[in-house]
Amino acid sequence: MTRDDALQLDAQDPLAPLHELFQLPEGKIYLDGNSLGALPKATAERVRRAIEQEWGSDLIESWNKAGWIDAPRRLGDKLAPLVGARTGEVLVADSTSINLYKVLHAALSLQQGQRKKVVSERSNFPTDLYIADSVVRAHGGELVLVDTPDEIPAHLDERCAVLMLTHVHYRTGRMHDMALLTRWAQQAGALTIWDLAHSAGAVPVDLLGSAADFAVGCGYKYLNGGPGAPAFVWVHPRHHGLSYQPLSGWLGHAQPFAFSPFYQPAAGIQQYQCGTPAVLAMTALESGLEVFEQAQKLGGMAALRSKSLALTQLFMDEVEARVPQARIVTPKESAQRGSQVSLALNGDLSGAAYAVMQALIARGVVGDFRAGDPRRLEAEPHLLRFGFTPLYTRFADAFDAVTQLADILATEAWRAPEFQKQNKVT
Repeated sequence: MTRDDALQLDAQDPLAPLHELFQLPEGKIYLDGNSLGALPKATAERVRRAIEQEWGSDLIESWNKAGWIDAPRRLGDKLAPLVGARTGEVLVADSTSINLYKVLHAALSLQQGQRKKVVSERSNFPTDLYIADSVVRAHGGELVLVDTPDEIPAHLDERCAVLMLTHVHYRTGRMHDMALLTRWAQQAGALTIWDLAHSAGAVPVDLLGSAADFAVGCGYKYLNGGPGAPAFVWVHPRHHGLSYQPLSGWLGHAQPFAFSPFYQPAAGIQQYQCGTPAVLAMTALESGLEVFEQAQKLGGMAALRSKSLALTQLFMDEVEARVPQARIVTPKESAQRGSQVSLALNGDLSGAAYAVMQALIARGVVGDFRAGDPRRLEAEPHLLRFGFTPLYTRFADAFDAVTQLADILATEAWRAPEFQKQNKVT
């Protein structure tokens, strides 16, 4: 492919108008939306209004007048179509870690102590494993970690209570078959919890169609809600009224403004709310979700998925053609790939991955680095991660990123001293 070919793809892209909805710095190729989404242009004005008018002038009246109190459910309804849920089933609140804590407790309570084993992947995102470890210890259970997805079926036995997986793997970009694994788990008597942090807003998700039991996810990656944006939680309606989450906060009460000293859980997903919603953060996230309303007019998640696959395919093809020093870790099969591509550097270059990424960032190509396990680098190498957000990433961006990567490796520009010092956030 030539750069003119990539520009032609951009000219033909039906989703191209969405790029203009984002504030993207001139001369910067942003391929880290799988870690922090870009800023929608409408967000600053929307947050300013919330600060100056709703908070500054209307003050406490805004809980009713501006609908602050309804934000968790309102945002959940905007998010629901992106994850295959219905109106009234998704709640936006708290963080992914806290929501995972809630649903793990709820899932184990449904098993009534008869099953206590939670199965996950050793390479799952660490916060998920930390939360799971704390919950199973509280229940006197066991956390079993597999090294490869192929090992999962063997652990779906009579002791397995929960299969807890991240739909799209944060390191490799591998995407699980949600429907298949959910079916296997449920046939064995287990429940499923899906972390959608690297899925929601980038790939189609069908929670109801897959018959999943619980799901959580964050708002600051592909949903473009801003740093630290609130997370979301979903519970299949068949579990409503039967499972209870442990953080019984006042806004999860059936009548919070009755101020009863005794807790009575609200019906449905509402009981998964704990405390007061973070209004300013919710405001920013709502602006991010409204971009998807514009995307819906241009084909919705199906069109976004089609572009995502095309972008990642172009990037992988160009890496294979022009960057012999790197190998692709992300699955090449479309059905197994999320919206990112992860690369490992070959041979002696493996240890240079962080410096190479810093050199790329210095040239305006922003991805990120994820360290591998130093004891298992063959199976879990250091990675260069590139996220392709179909809302705003262009085909020329993918092509130009490979051009810069190829040059940095060919000229060994990454050896410059300024690229060797590791920052706190990688």
